[in-house]
Amino acid sequence: MIIKNADIFTPDHRFVQGDVAITGDRFSTVLEETDGDGQVVDAAGLYMIPGLVDIHFHGCKGADMCDGTQEALDIITEYEASVGVTSVCPATMTIPKDELLAVMKNAGAYSYKGGAHLVGINMEGPFISASKKGAQAAENIIPCDYEYFRQLQDAAGGLIRLVDIAPEEPGAMEFIDRTKSEVVISIAHTVSDYDTACEAIRHGASHATHLYNAMPPLNHRNPGVIGAVRDSEACHVELICDGVHVHPSVIRATFAMFGAERVILISDSMRATGLEDGEYTLGGQPVVVKGNLATLHDGTIAGSATNLMDCMRFVVKNAGIPLEDAVMCATENPAREIGIFDQTGSIQAGKKADFVLLDKELNIVGIYIDGKEQPC
Repeated sequence: MIIKNADIFTPDHRFVQGDVAITGDRFSTVLEETDGDGQVVDAAGLYMIPGLVDIHFHGCKGADMCDGTQEALDIITEYEASVGVTSVCPATMTIPKDELLAVMKNAGAYSYKGGAHLVGINMEGPFISASKKGAQAAENIIPCDYEYFRQLQDAAGGLIRLVDIAPEEPGAMEFIDRTKSEVVISIAHTVSDYDTACEAIRHGASHATHLYNAMPPLNHRNPGVIGAVRDSEACHVELICDGVHVHPSVIRATFAMFGAERVILISDSMRATGLEDGEYTLGGQPVVVKGNLATLHDGTIAGSATNLMDCMRFVVKNAGIPLEDAVMCATENPAREIGIFDQTGSIQAGKKADFVLLDKELNIVGIYIDGKEQPC
């Protein structure tokens, strides 16, 4: 297959017009002259970007990672592929220990049937603070437990890529020491002060879960987690850009503070994404969805009802972030963070032919996974 005349997003984060050849499931040449055989797609006037990588979301189309079934994962991977998200690392919730173990076993046994690639698991809870639990169930919160994590990782076949913790809780620093070489440690659902967050970073934490949400605000005398993460160039931050969680002004400020290379766009979507408004559940708790807003009955925001492609569009159209930066934050940055950038996250020879064609209004024109066109 040859994609001709596209505006290709290159590894140096520019759009350059040219051709891309695909052999089997891989890019074979990029921006080189080619007369290869097979299908030719004229992409004149279209952007060609890598497939998006969502490393923090819970579900969509009525399914949730914590349903713990193969059918739920099929629904998730099919829907995400249909909106241009070609690699997924769904998040678990703070649920009972035996249920979480079953969820991990289910993911570890998942057999790929098409759609987005299941490339990892984001373990959001149960090692968090009850004071900033958000939509997590307080009764299932426990201190960091390495032996329990070991059971979960073994059950998942090594798929756990991120573990979210509150660094002020008992045993957190020791847990970071024992796991940092295997997974990304993320500061999350926390009341940590600046000094404690800095200590966690020195031990090896390198990520902040949905920045600004479920953590103390940035204060000029008490900078907290946000200040600590800002001061460490080794740390990357997730940002939910659904028009609900973070104001466009704060999105702009975040890019100014951290630089686009340290920002990772996520959707944090829950099972209502792709469906009508109504009553749903998240982590076993009832959630009301109206538009992009998903809340518990007490008004607590409970994930989002927006997919990552819509979040990327919002960043560009509503927050004024350059498209080149937004694409990097939804493709390369998350792929690098969970260790899969050697396979996906950019359009380069030898990598998986996962990509999306967009028109100049950022509407999806075509989606390809492993070099094969997907329904959209």
